[in-house]
Amino acid sequence: MTSKRVLVALSGGVDSSVAACLLQQQGYDVVGVFLRNGIEHSRKSHGTQQGCCSVEDSMDAALVANQLGIPFHAINMEKEFSSIIDYFAEEYLSGRTPNPCMRCNRDIKFGALWNLADAIDAEYIATGHYARVLDSGNGHELHRGIDRAKDQSYVIFPLGYESLSRTLLPLGGLTKKETREIARKNGFNVHDKQESFEICFVPQNDYRAHLKSKNSLGKPGSIVDETGKVLAEHDGHAGFTRGQRKGLGFASTQPMYVLDIRPEDGSVVVGPRSSTTSQGLVATEWKWLLPSSLINNNLDNIFVQYRSSVQEFPANLEVLSQGQVRIDFHNPVDSVNPGQGVAVYSGTQLLGGGIIDEVVGASSFEI
Repeated sequence: MTSKRVLVALSGGVDSSVAACLLQQQGYDVVGVFLRNGIEHSRKSHGTQQGCCSVEDSMDAALVANQLGIPFHAINMEKEFSSIIDYFAEEYLSGRTPNPCMRCNRDIKFGALWNLADAIDAEYIATGHYARVLDSGNGHELHRGIDRAKDQSYVIFPLGYESLSRTLLPLGGLTKKETREIARKNGFNVHDKQESFEICFVPQNDYRAHLKSKNSLGKPGSIVDETGKVLAEHDGHAGFTRGQRKGLGFASTQPMYVLDIRPEDGSVVVGPRSSTTSQGLVATEWKWLLPSSLINNNLDNIFVQYRSSVQEFPANLEVLSQGQVRIDFHNPVDSVNPGQGVAVYSGTQLLGGGIIDEVVGASSFEI
């Protein structure tokens, strides 16, 4: 049994609650912390589970901490979180598709959380993410969770290799069903709590309405096809994402998808699905989940995940510079969106990840 201290990020949901419970049972000195984002709406007002940082979530987290008999802190992160909200709007205005949860993991959950851990002399931090940290003998490795349908390794690449040895992810070997059963057996009221799939500061997951409320919908302009033919008008370019098919505002004899967004004049280019493909991408803000001795400038036959679904694609990787890589897919793939995260794997091991900055080999067109 160990008495080492661990700071557990309690979100008020079933996953983080069970993570804290399991670590306590393993003998860790568990301290819970809830990171308050300053958003005042609640899930009751929307009828759905809205993100993971509401007033009710804070109360749920405090109740679980009380049941476990562990210290609990609710920390105001409103100032830090406001930068996430600003980034969200800025990315859409620039024609990119933001990933606020990944940015929150980097800057807050796996950023500010380390400062809090050091302040209370905690050797580890822990979350309820479904992923695994394994000690291979050559260093620590980050692997997909056993429950592939729930795997969340893709969104936690911002951890970086240097943090792996101090990170505990106790749910990585469980299925969601097993997690809920542990919560039920321990009397946690959150055992059947609805999961959150929405962005915590975007009510009803309507990002377009959110941007409009912030006067960040961008330039009005035209929706055009690949030849430049005007198909419709729109009231703001930031209300579109690459690969979008629904809600384009015009009728067509075949499904049409957003191919490009041009902030300079507000135009949105659309075309058939065959035109959404690309051969590769360039990623920046790259972080390796490997010790420096194992990093290669070229990696062949890796597998790439570039959206939240667990689908992955074979590819090769080339290091271009510090923090920048190029990925070339073995076969063309659909709808690669600048601004989104990309992670590379060898089997179940996450090797590294970054932010998509440029699409390579996309269909070309002039307007």
